[in-house]
Order: sequence, then structure tokens, then C-alpha cells
Amino acid sequence: MPLIERADGFDLVIGGVTLLRHRRHAPCAYLGAGEPDVRMTHGHFRIEDYLVSRVPLVDAQITSRAGGAQIVLAAAGSAGPKLVLGVDESDRHLVLSWHCETAGVNRCWLRVAASANERVWGGGEQLSYFDLRGRRFPLWTSEPGVGRDKSTRITFESDRRNGGGGDYYTTNYPQPTYLSSSRYALHVETTAFAAFDFRHADFHEIEVWEVPARIEVWHAPHFRDLVETLSARFGRQPRLPAWVLGGAIVGLKDGARSFERLERIIAAGSAVSGLWCEDWVGIRETSFGKRLFWDWRWNQDRYPGLDQKIRELDARGIRFLGYVNPYLCTDGGLFEEAAGAGYLVRRLDRDEIYLVDFGEFECGMVDFTHSGARSWFAERVIGQNMLDFGLSGWMADFGEYLPVDVRLASGLDGMLAHNAWPTVWAKVNADAVASRGKTGDTVFFMRAGFTGVQRYCPLLWAGDQSVDFTRHDGLQTVICAALSSGLLGNAYHHSDIGGYTSVFGNVRTAELLMRWAEMAAFTAVMRTHEGNRPGENLQIDQDPDVLAHFARMTRVYRHLSPYLADLSAEAERCGLPVQRPLFLHFEADERAYATQTTYLYGADVLVAPVIDAGARRWTAYLPAGVEWIHAWSGAEYPGGNDAQVDAPLGRPPVFYRKDSRYAALFAGLRAC
Repeated sequence: MPLIERADGFDLVIGGVTLLRHRRHAPCAYLGAGEPDVRMTHGHFRIEDYLVSRVPLVDAQITSRAGGAQIVLAAAGSAGPKLVLGVDESDRHLVLSWHCETAGVNRCWLRVAASANERVWGGGEQLSYFDLRGRRFPLWTSEPGVGRDKSTRITFESDRRNGGGGDYYTTNYPQPTYLSSSRYALHVETTAFAAFDFRHADFHEIEVWEVPARIEVWHAPHFRDLVETLSARFGRQPRLPAWVLGGAIVGLKDGARSFERLERIIAAGSAVSGLWCEDWVGIRETSFGKRLFWDWRWNQDRYPGLDQKIRELDARGIRFLGYVNPYLCTDGGLFEEAAGAGYLVRRLDRDEIYLVDFGEFECGMVDFTHSGARSWFAERVIGQNMLDFGLSGWMADFGEYLPVDVRLASGLDGMLAHNAWPTVWAKVNADAVASRGKTGDTVFFMRAGFTGVQRYCPLLWAGDQSVDFTRHDGLQTVICAALSSGLLGNAYHHSDIGGYTSVFGNVRTAELLMRWAEMAAFTAVMRTHEGNRPGENLQIDQDPDVLAHFARMTRVYRHLSPYLADLSAEAERCGLPVQRPLFLHFEADERAYATQTTYLYGADVLVAPVIDAGARRWTAYLPAGVEWIHAWSGAEYPGGNDAQVDAPLGRPPVFYRKDSRYAALFAGLRAC
């Protein structure tokens, strides 16, 4: 057993690592109660807690049983709360089951033993910090916010307007799972609000706004083993569709003119695999910019003859993609249909449909806890209106907006339903795709997520970054997002080339578009987006230099398709992500742990994107133990050193292993 009894407590050990260290004067667990105050504005949440009680569980009674033990943790005296902790271990896997019968308990805290130099990663998809050590991370799916840095004007203005500035921890996709440099992974099985606090030198404190069903811990000798284990636990994605590997998915929302613009982009030498027109459902003008008409069917006025156009594109090997989300605008036909069937979420305080303000228009929310509503949306909306119409993919947007003051068909409390909603939404999409036998060929992409979204969502996207190079909301944040989510079983990640959010005069530059395209060529999927204000921001087909650069990067992406196809097969087989932190393959190299803006593309390619405006030379650390070749010059560099290289536009700092079995393929990049 991993349980070691001490004179005044116990230690719980897994793989030689002390996980819990309990003493009467320093207990590992607390129970208590709180009164939450949760307010939402346009997907941004203000969450506060009035703490009623927090009681240390100082007494521990241990009973051995078959395959494990039972620990009864209790407050001093007989009247306090009590927690029954089951401990079961098998094959490097530890399960801590929790049970509490004390009335009124709705908060718990667990202190996990830590070391001062330990590193931790995970927490879902984190955008600001890859290594979570030294900070507290609330885990609640929401809009990440604009700017996400309280020292910037954009964040300040966004906060002043609607509280939408965000912070370093706000994310579309949180998950109560982390990996430790001590080579264990820990997961809390809960959908309640939770927080991981990694600020203390001696312990990590886990806070959950319920008594969770269980906590799972895995130990392995190598990080790759942990990633494989987590991907098996949460679910693995199928291989990327073969058609995706043919080039970029070009995002245009210009109505019928989108087809003319696509032809110019192709004529410039671009490799194109898909045309993504999110405005296939029509446009609504708002003060934020051009928004979509949220009634999920073909808008024939904006896209006349679209059904025929889709067939023509398909004959040329180019797929058509659209857009959908789980909300229905009140002035659309699907809203009336769903409302009449009783498929919409209702208010908690009165018996009427819950309407959410999405910024100058209101929507109802489909109640996915209602089996009939799930089936209706999967068949009526996605099946008939999208798949049968000819769509090969779509952005499955949102999922973060479920308020907590709702009445659901299942009776589930809104505080527990909120975080689970993105995973339920992903399953609705996956079920619709499976119903047509198109799993592995149709690709939908999501920004919202929570535990288990990996099993249903075939592709993540990083959400709505600002159209800039900023530290907390610009280009570099999508690298951090890919690395953090990838460790938790999300093999495929990508982003909007050029960013999305343009507010308060912040607009794209040609340099930003080109640098973003350079990075995207070395990710699972290349996809452009025109952003929230297309008319005010530079597009890839509006500048000849930008277009020529983009076309070349799409050819780079296509050239690497045999390598990416193998990475995709590896992801399906063992769950390793396409984009990987350096330490995943260089565990003995201490410097491999210190970066979040350089990544491995598979095991053999190192990518160090230029993330600063104006930079034309760049320094990248090359891990020790192998020889590296600069992709564009062919120059060789020894591992374990910094390599400083010229990095003009079109030649991002990319290196490959000299001993790679794909070396000939990589050498061919110089001819792209």
C-alpha cells in the first residue's frame, strides 16, 4: 500500500513521490461552506464567494481493506464535519474516492505535497502561462476577455465597457487536471467551480465547490507515458481527415464574393483544402462588428446557389465549412420550433424561456440535458441543415455561456452544469457526425472545453486573440494554449491566422499576418479568419506581399503533410499531440523546461516562432543530445546551445533533427 502511517498522521505516496502529507498540526484536508455570487455579462463571469466556514480535518483514522484503505478525516471534537476517503491503487494509478454526509458542506480543500523547485502544467487550455507554478488558477469556462492584461489600455477599456478585459487565468477551456515535474498527473472528477493554487512552496491547494466524487492520480517514469495515459482516460481524437492535409482552410465571410476571392488566393499559388464561410447563415450588423444571424440554415440571399458551389468545390478537392453554435436567435425560425417543443433552457425564478443578451440581440439556449432536445439539434440542425446540405466541417462555437440561474430538464444545478456544458455541446456535434457515418472525415472545431471534450471534439481552436503581438492576448498565447491542452489529450490545435479581436483602434499589420501564417504552417491545421471587423483589418488577399507569403506557407504546410499524417496516426494510436513541449522528448535537459514559446512539431522538428514585431534575427534554444539542422540554410547546430539565426519574413526559425528519418523531406522545405 502507498499509505504510510505516522505517529500523528500519514503520508500517501505514489511512485516514490509523497502526494499527501497529513499531520494534526498541518492537515491535508478541509471542509466548509460558502455562498457563491456568480454574475455573467456577455460570457464574462464575476465570481465571488462568501466563506461561511473552513474547518481543518485534523484527526485521521486508517483502516486497511482489500486493495486499499479507508481514511476517516474529522474535525477536532465530535461535532465537526467528517470526510471518508477511500484509497485504491493499481498499476501506477491511485484513486481517492470522497464521501461526506455532513449536512451543509459544499466546499472542500486538499493540500497536495509539493517541492519548491517543482513545475506544473495543464489546467486545461491556458493562454498566459504554461508553467502554472506560483499562481492561482480558477477553473471556470468563460470568455477569456480582450487583452487579458490589466496594465494595457485595451484590457482597461474592455473592462470599463462590460467587464470583458479578462485576466491571466480566464480561458474558454479549463480542466481540473495537472501534470507535475515529479512525473505524476492529478485529476479532480468534478464539474463544480474549482481552483488550483500553486503559490505555496510546500503544497498545492485544490479548492472545489462541492465534495468531488474522486481524485485520480497517475505516476509514470516518463512524461510521454503520462500523456498517453491521460489521452486514454479522457478520449482520443481520430486521425485528421486526409483532405485537411492538402493545404489551408481559407476563412472568408463576404457572401457570394467569397468564391471570387478564393480563386484569386488559389491563383497566387496557395494550397487550399477548404473554404470556410461562417456567414453562410447570414449577417447581423452590431456595434462590435459583423455578427452572424444565429438561425442555423443556408441563407440563400447571401449565398445564392451555394448547394451547387459546394459540389463544384468538392470536385476540385476543396471542402466547404460553415458555422454553428448552441443558441438560437429569437427572430429566427429555429427558435420558434425549439420553443414549441419545450427544448429551451428556462429561468429559475419564473416559468419562461431564459434569454441571453449576446450583444444587441437575444437568444434562447437549447437544453442539452433534455434527450429530445439533443436529438433534435443533432438531427434537425446539424444533420439535415449542415451535413446533408454538404458541409464537411464547421466552427462549433461558444459553449461557455450557460448561466447558473437556470432550470434544466434534468434538474441539474446550474453551478454544476456550467462547466460540463462544452463537453455536452461537443457530444451533440460528434453524435450528429457519427449518425451520417462521417467521423474522421468531417472536422468541427471548438474553443470551449472541459473534462472529456477530448473524446468528442476532433480539433481545438485557441479562441479570439487580439490582432497583435501582445504577451497575454496576441500571437504567442496560442503556442501556450496548444502546449497546455496537448498534455491533457488534445492532439490537434490551431488558431485564427492574424487573430480575431479588433477593438479600440487595434488593427492587424501585414507583419502580424505573415508571422502568424509562419507559425500556423507548423501546426495541425492552417486556417485564416477575417476577424470581427473585416472592413477595418488587412486580409490575406488585399496585399500582394502578404498573399505571396501566405501562399508559400501553405505550400510548406502541404509539403510536410506526410510527416503530419504520421503524427496524426501517432496521436490516434497513443495520444501524443502534434505540438509538444521540449521536455516531452528531452527530459534530461533542464533548459528544455524553461520555454513556452518554442515547441516541437512532433519529435523531430523544433519551431521557435518570431513573436516580436520588427524582429529579423531570433535566438532559439536547441535541446541537448542531438544535432540540429536549420531548415532554410542547411546549417548544422549542436544541441545544448542557443542558436541565433536570421529570421526574415518567410524564414521562421525552424530546425530539424539531423538523424530524423524524415530528414530528406525536411530538406525539401528549402525548395518550397
